[in-house]
Amino acid sequence: MSLTAPPAYTVADFDFDLPPELIAQHPAPERSASRLLDATGPAPVDRVFRDLPGLLSPGDLLVFNNTRVIKARLFGTKSTGGSVEALVERVLPGTQEVWMHLRASKSPKPGGRIRFADAFDAEVLGRCGPDNGLFHLRLAGDPFALLEAHGRVPLPPYIAHADGAEDERRYQTVFAKEPGAVAAPTAALHFDEALLARLAERGVEQAHVTLHVGAGTFQPVRVEQLHEHKMHSEWFEVPQATVDAVAACRARGGRVVAVGTTTLRALESAALGGSLAAGARETDIFITPGFRFRVVDRLVTNFHLPRSTLMMLVSAFAGHARIRAAYRHAIAQRYRFFSYGDAMLLQRETIPAQC
Repeated sequence: MSLTAPPAYTVADFDFDLPPELIAQHPAPERSASRLLDATGPAPVDRVFRDLPGLLSPGDLLVFNNTRVIKARLFGTKSTGGSVEALVERVLPGTQEVWMHLRASKSPKPGGRIRFADAFDAEVLGRCGPDNGLFHLRLAGDPFALLEAHGRVPLPPYIAHADGAEDERRYQTVFAKEPGAVAAPTAALHFDEALLARLAERGVEQAHVTLHVGAGTFQPVRVEQLHEHKMHSEWFEVPQATVDAVAACRARGGRVVAVGTTTLRALESAALGGSLAAGARETDIFITPGFRFRVVDRLVTNFHLPRSTLMMLVSAFAGHARIRAAYRHAIAQRYRFFSYGDAMLLQRETIPAQC
């Protein structure tokens, strides 16, 4: 028996035309009142997100990403007087140091100082990160405390309004715990306490991973051949309790349901050795059609940007043709797209074997 070889895809295969007015600029009035496109069957079915418990079975396991979005956007002034716009990409554990994206008329040099929010100073230590595209800075105090006091919510680039009180509350999951993300795990934004309680009553178990989402999640793929793309790296942790919960789910015949592509990336990264293993490390996993999934059976996810790595991921998971059909339906039915938009439920594609 041999598996059918996947076709050779290019970035153009993951492109689509999206009317700009379908890009959600604000969240739904209620988290669980957003729409849910059920794409698990032969044809897409329009639902409401609070219908999710009826689409799952007792014994299934929902796995969430419990990362917490930090107020990672900062505005400042260089010692030379030039203005700076910054986005913290990563806080280095146990230090006052961060990696940042910096936008300025002239790049600051090592040893230079930046005054942020007219409240605290930072010293430029040098360049860092992939292709030296980030800046390494030391802040004058605890980074998390300074960002919480003086930073702004790092809304995605396709959201046009400045962040406000609504964004502080809604661009964060109700179970956010571990600070470090600069973008929300958006599929989990649809869950509220009442829905979580209904899922528990249904007999659906819950577990957590942590993956600190980086700004690279919004970066476009700038090459046509997928194998030439260099994926951004993110830190994740899968605790032993979650490994045990997945094993127990398998033993009782349940399905592992990842809430969001970040959760899926964490679980599948932790299983690259053949079986799911607890631990914490970096991942630059790039999931494209032909990837062998070892852990996740179903996926709750939002609608993704054209030509993005996340479009490639969901196409690998549910099948390219099914995703194309689901997106055509979503656009025709005026679903709301991207971070503050609606959601979909996907089933992992079963690849037929050939003798």
